[in-house]
Parts: sequence; structure tokens; C-alpha cells
Amino acid sequence: PQSVSCAGGLHCCPQGSHCSADSKFCFAHPAPIPTPLSAALGAIQCPDGESECPDNSTCCMMPSGAWGCCPMPEASCCADKVHCCPHATICDLAHGRCLTPTGELPLGNKFPAWKRQSQPSAPVALSQVTCPDGQSACPDGTTCCQLPSAQYGCCPLQNAVCCSDHLHCCPQGTTCDLERSKCASGKGWVKLLTRLSTTPTAACDVKCDEEKSCPDGSTCCRLSSGAWGCCPLEQAVCCPDHVHCCPQGYTCDPEGSSCLQGGIRGGIRVPWQEKMPARARGREVKCDEEKSCPDGSTCCRLSSGAWGCCP
Repeated sequence: PQSVSCAGGLHCCPQGSHCSADSKFCFAHPAPIPTPLSAALGAIQCPDGESECPDNSTCCMMPSGAWGCCPMPEASCCADKVHCCPHATICDLAHGRCLTPTGELPLGNKFPAWKRQSQPSAPVALSQVTCPDGQSACPDGTTCCQLPSAQYGCCPLQNAVCCSDHLHCCPQGTTCDLERSKCASGKGWVKLLTRLSTTPTAACDVKCDEEKSCPDGSTCCRLSSGAWGCCPLEQAVCCPDHVHCCPQGYTCDPEGSSCLQGGIRGGIRVPWQEKMPARARGREVKCDEEKSCPDGSTCCRLSSGAWGCCP
């Protein structure tokens, strides 16, 4: 019968099992547990039942006590809880290597596992103030004010007063006194605030985390690498293969390579979509010194002479 050779070449295990890191034990592969269609070909569930890793990787404990992912199937988790080695090799931490019967390999590094989600959560829209031109936006809690160039800048105050010089702004309930460079109120004076110049942002970017975002009307989904990807559908279903996605209300059918609504027989099928990598937040196409458009779009002049963004 066929068998699996262990590291060192002295031991072996029966087919359907794998060797322990020290080659002293054989671990039988658990019998596959039937999973719902929506979870077929999915990620690997870690022992805590809450974390998961991409397919063809291995759950390994990290120094923090949380689960991490070794980017190799059936890998050996090293004792330092930082590194891992390929299947049937031994961790040699003292020399920073993985020992094989024929030589050595470099140690692998883990990356953090992510929490499992029973269903896709709705994308979180960035909280922003859309400016009157419909193309620019300022952070929540600020005010859009026109610059001398007729473009829009952001005053770092909510419901602020935009001064007539198009350079400064004052708090709500005060007036601009440009001669004294102050904001006048019934209770006294405050210093004029210099408005921050801004670049237009997509008014409804979908925030994946603090570093990545997807275009408006799309959904953040994890890729097989663990990074964020963008499904070009709003409130989409992220398929467990971490490559495709389906419209809301559909389930992923990996056998039919499509999206299914209703039963397998007589149900409605539509092609599934492939994800694209999420973009780094703040990465934009520069129109001029003051304006830019979201990555993947083109700067175009509007009839007013201002910049607009063509998707």
C-alpha cells in the first residue's frame, strides 16, 4: 500500500495521514464534514472555531495566543510560534531553517488569521461631507469652502463660515473680519482659521480597514492571500474560494462556477464575478496641485472649468 515518507527518511505513515514534526507520530486526516454549498471550497477553519486561513495554508498559534496562517498545506508549526516549515520537514530554529531528507529550506513566516463571518457584513461607507460640486468631499466634521481657484477646500470646523477671501474660515455664529485677520462674535474675537486645501475623494468609498478601501458600489472581500479585494457589486456575497463573489441574494456554486438563486434544479444562475485588489486609501490620480480623482479614473474638465472624475 502507498505511504507518506517522513522527514529524515527513516519513518513513514499510512496514506491518508501525515507525519508529526519530529517524525514520531502519524496523524490521520479527519474525515471530511459535509458543508453547505455556500461554504464549499472555503477557507480552513482554525481550532478556535472563530478564525480561518486561506485554502492550502495551515493554522498555527502565534506568540500572542491568536491564530496565524502558515502559507503551506499541512505545515509544521515551529515552537517559537513565529515560523513554520513545509509538510514532513523539521524546524531547526537554531539555524533558521527547515530540515528535509535531502537538504534544507528557509523558515516560513506566518500572517494573522482573520475572524470567520457567518454572512458578509454590509460595507462601511467613509463618513464624509460632499461638496457642492458633487465631485469633492471633506472629512466628517469639517466644512467645504471654495478656494480662489474655484475648487473646494476643507475648513476644520463643522458648519463653518467661509470667508470672502476664499482662504480662511471662521466658527459658526461668527463673522470674518479680514482687516483684523480675526473672527468676530458678540463675545469677542478669535483668530482666523486657515482652510486646508483638499483633494476630492470618492464621496462614498467603501472602507475595508484603516489602510484599504474599495470604490463606491462595491464590496470588500478577502482574497486567498489574506489581503482585501473588491467585488464590483454592492453588498455582494463573498465566495469562500476567496476569488469570486455573487450578487446579494445569491449563493456561490463552485461546481457550476456561477451564482445560484433558488434550488440547484430550476434555480436562476448568473455568472460569478472576479475580485480585484483593494486600493490603498489615499492613492489617487492627480489632476493639478489641488485636485485629484480616485485611482482607476480619469481627470476631465467640467463645463464650469472645474475638474471632474470620469470612472
